[in-house]
Amino acid sequence: MPLKDYDYWTTLLQAAPLNKEEEEENEEQRQQGETEELDDIPGPAEPRVKDTPEDITFEAAVNTIAFHPTRDILAAGDVDGDVFVYSYSCVEDGNKELWSSGHHLKSCRDSAFSTDGQQLFTVSKDKSIHILNVEEGKLVKRITKAHDCALNSLLVIDENLFATGDESGMLKVWDLRRGTAFMEMKNHEEYISDMVIDQNKKLLLTASGDGTMGVFNIKRRRFDLLSEFQNGDLTSISIMKRGKKVACGSSEGTIYLFNWNGFGATSDRFAVKAESIDCMIPVNDNIVCTGSMDGVIRAINILPNRVIGTVGQHPGEPIEQLAKSYDGKFLASCGHDQKVKFWDVSSIGSIDVDVYRKRKKNRQLPALSKKAFGGADDFFADLKEETLENKDDDEEEEDEDSDDTDSD
Repeated sequence: MPLKDYDYWTTLLQAAPLNKEEEEENEEQRQQGETEELDDIPGPAEPRVKDTPEDITFEAAVNTIAFHPTRDILAAGDVDGDVFVYSYSCVEDGNKELWSSGHHLKSCRDSAFSTDGQQLFTVSKDKSIHILNVEEGKLVKRITKAHDCALNSLLVIDENLFATGDESGMLKVWDLRRGTAFMEMKNHEEYISDMVIDQNKKLLLTASGDGTMGVFNIKRRRFDLLSEFQNGDLTSISIMKRGKKVACGSSEGTIYLFNWNGFGATSDRFAVKAESIDCMIPVNDNIVCTGSMDGVIRAINILPNRVIGTVGQHPGEPIEQLAKSYDGKFLASCGHDQKVKFWDVSSIGSIDVDVYRKRKKNRQLPALSKKAFGGADDFFADLKEETLENKDDDEEEEDEDSDDTDSD
């Protein structure tokens, strides 16, 4: 065959179509190659799950916070009178604003959810009480001029009753079924800072800026007594030790302890030597968390009286209020830095405190959460160690002014 004809037939065979099996094989190889290319393209990253929800930042300083009794929802009220309700989550970017309300004309001072979680109560410097629907944020009820003075504190007692205290020391107990107050008593000379009620919903206890604790019997609708005057304002109050003790925080940085049914005089006192104790909330029957002017949240054991460690901080900013989530896992705090912060306190309740004092070589208070000073998430822990060591000298357990015996 001539060379010219050979080249012709070779070219023709190369250009000829492949048979069906060869076509299918090539197609399969092509699809496999495309799949491998797609696998090399990174997909969307899974959101990170953190130990606590992220901080929530507001446009104004937050005065009050409250957790929903059964759901992952938090309410906050600020100095402009605005109220915000958020759902919170440990997933990164998981906090979502559900609604906000601007019905108050002045600063929102305190807030609380109803026992069934369907309504949110708020009180304000504008002397009004607002009740809002939790699902939609609609105003259900407004009581204007509820007090003659600016309102300062709020306590939801049950599904029908709630109490309010104002700057003049007036206490009112309200019945939602009547829409009016059935108790109005002014036995304090200064503002009512905090209130608490016993499990039987009988005795309502108040802490006041005049340095006294008040006892009111709401079953019999009467005033029982005032305690002796203490140094500084009484700023907060909690029932401890399975109802056997009452703890009151003060502006002088001291916790005053009262025996139940011995409300007239203190049974113990514990000088924490923080700048102040502005707010306080129990973690369990033995341990309270306190917020102070220095921005530090401390966990304190009651009888034996010990500062266990630090839970968290708003560096250099006073802490206004603390709240504990319904499941007991998170503590929330609000301060003058316009932030609401979350802290993991799930392990604090299991801490056992030794009755006997022991000298500690390390004077720095231990961090009880990862985000506290010196905790695992504190990037500058090593740099702060020397500064905090000097600052916490006054908080060394051996220097505390305290009686550790439980006198009933």
